[in-house]
Parts: sequence; C-alpha cells; structure tokens
Amino acid sequence: MTPITLTVNGERVSTQVEPRTHLADFLREHLRLTGTHLGCEHGVCGACTVLIDGAPARSCIAFAVGCDGADIRTIEGFEQDGVMAQLREAFSREHGLQCGFCTPGMLISSRDIVMRVPDADEKRIRVELSGNLCRCTGYLGIVRAVQSVIEQRRAEVNAAPAAKAASAAPVGVPTTFTPAEPTAAVAASGISGGEASRQGWNRFEESFVVAAAPDAVWLKLVDVPAIAACMPGAELTDYDGTTVKGRFNITLGPIAASFAGSAVVTRDDTTKSGTIKGAGSDGGSRSRTRGDVTYRLTAEDDGSRTRVSVVVEYDLQGPLAQFSRSGLVQELGRRIVAEFAANLNARFGATGPYGAPAPAAQLRAGSLLWQSLVAWLKRLFGGSG
Repeated sequence: MTPITLTVNGERVSTQVEPRTHLADFLREHLRLTGTHLGCEHGVCGACTVLIDGAPARSCIAFAVGCDGADIRTIEGFEQDGVMAQLREAFSREHGLQCGFCTPGMLISSRDIVMRVPDADEKRIRVELSGNLCRCTGYLGIVRAVQSVIEQRRAEVNAAPAAKAASAAPVGVPTTFTPAEPTAAVAASGISGGEASRQGWNRFEESFVVAAAPDAVWLKLVDVPAIAACMPGAELTDYDGTTVKGRFNITLGPIAASFAGSAVVTRDDTTKSGTIKGAGSDGGSRSRTRGDVTYRLTAEDDGSRTRVSVVVEYDLQGPLAQFSRSGLVQELGRRIVAEFAANLNARFGATGPYGAPAPAAQLRAGSLLWQSLVAWLKRLFGGSG
C-alpha cells in the first residue's frame, strides 16, 4: 500500500492505496463519487473524464498514486459552478443527453471548452469534443448546447458595461399606456426579432404607446424587478443586472404549469432597443420552452409619446406543445401583453418611484383563454365588433 494525499472537490484526502489502483476506481469505490462513470476503461470513450490540476483527464488510465498532491475535481464538485449550471440547463434544453452515461464526462469537457476557447465555433467544438463518445444523441444537441452557452456568455460580457451604466439611472415620471395595432408599427420600428426564421418556432408581434418621451420610458425599463411584477404569472427570483432568474406560473383549465428558468437581458442605449433570450422547463408536465423577446422604443407625436414595439419568438416542446399548434396561443400571448401593459400603466401612474413590486400571482388563463378564443375566431372568419 502506498500513502497518498490529494485534494478532491476542495477537500484534502489522505489515505493508502495499492499502486495499481486507477484514479477512477479510487474515486468511485473509496470516496463513493459515482458520478465518474467507467466505460471502455482504455481512455477512449471519455466517460470517466475529471479535472486533474484544472485540465480534463481520463481517470480510468491515471493511477491514484500518480496523482499524489494533485487537485482533482469530479462532476460532483461543480454543484455551485455557474458555467456548469448554464451547461446543465443547455444540455436539457437542446436534448444533449439521453441515457446520461456519457454526460458527466461530456459536461466536464464542455466546460473546459467554454472556459478555454470562448470564441469556439461549431467546427472547433466538434474537434474539442472528439474524445468524448456518445451512443445516443448523434452529438447535434450536445454541440448546440455548448455553442449556446458560449454565445450566452459572450452576450453577458458585451452587455455588462451598458447594464452597469443603466443601473444608475433614476426612475419616475408618470405615464399612461394606449394599446395599438401591432404589425405595421413593429415593421416600421425596424426590429426583426433576431433569428426570426428559425424553423419550428412560433412568432407574434405587439405594440403599445406610452404617454411619455422615449428617454423617460427607457430609464424606467431599467427597473427589471418592478417591470417583472407587472407581468401576470411572472415570479422574479434573482437579477444581477444582466441575467434574470425566475419562474412563470400559468393555469390552463386542468393544467397547471410552472416554468423555471433564466434569461439574459441586453440593452442598446443608442437605438433604445433590447433583447431578452431565455429558456425554462416545467417539471410537472416535463415541457420545455425557449424564446427571444426583442423590443424597440420609437418616438411619436413630436417626441411626446413613445411606441414600444415587441416581437416574441418561442419554441415549446413536450406535452404542452399542443397549445402552440394554432393561432389561439398567439391570441393568448397578445392578451397577456395587453394585461402587462395595463399593469404597467397602473404602476407608472403611481406618484414617485415604483415602490416594492407587488407579489406575483399565478396566471389563471381561463378568462384570458376565452377572450383569446373569441378574438381568434373573429380574425379567422373576418368578424368585427
């Protein structure tokens, strides 16, 4: 037996092992860290990948005695890691896992790519992941997941200076909202909704008018917690100036869903436009959604009023996807935007700053759904009134 001392997931471990013991066996059998999987045991498949002194390595062909004094990090050691949290969410959203056997090693290798090659494109990602084999997914979802995290982190870095400057802006100035016909206004605003041509995604447009100058409205939109409180069903849990975390609660008849997720907020002070890119999942129905919201402010009536034009694009997967297969869900979306505008009007009409955000209520869409159905049928058959 040979004495060794190493650091595993931040904890110092001193013990004795046989010289022939592989690191993977030591982690699994001695420390019960079974997140490290053993596949080929020849250093080929990558399922056993861990970090040794910060670099990905095959633990099935590394001897424990050879790691004496090293710092080891297994998949269990990333529980509080922000990058790994983004990757876990992205793997789920992009269907980057099926049986899950390769996933721990795949996640560790993916994190290394994100941290080491922050400008990696799809080709580079595939090359970097070539040492991790998967028998289930076909790799497309995995590559998309890694690419989406790289893009998300790049957006966060680019948005940080603007978000920091905007966070110091004052709020105030009472305003009122007037609904408006959306399509022509959105087209005139020049926003396209980002990657609007993505196959399989749904899209709708809406706009409304604020009785205040664009500069005043733009400053008000900085207060994300107060704005979120105006959205029916929204519950904000965290906001750091760039990334929003929370959930959206909705009841459709007998179906109650609570989508938990996060979004990245970017703002362009020059054009008074912004984007919100996010994703979430509902554990009860096992449904997932991802979406982009693009908005732009334009002046009206010689700058005394502001039109807010919005383009919403989303992809809904799972049992609840049946609700996105007709124009009905778009009508529901428009009704939600209208209710958001009404709540925003009430909040902006208050004296002084916003005050504490009101508790978020669950969106019970029964009446909204009925109103939406009526409106949809009128559009379908050309009715009026």
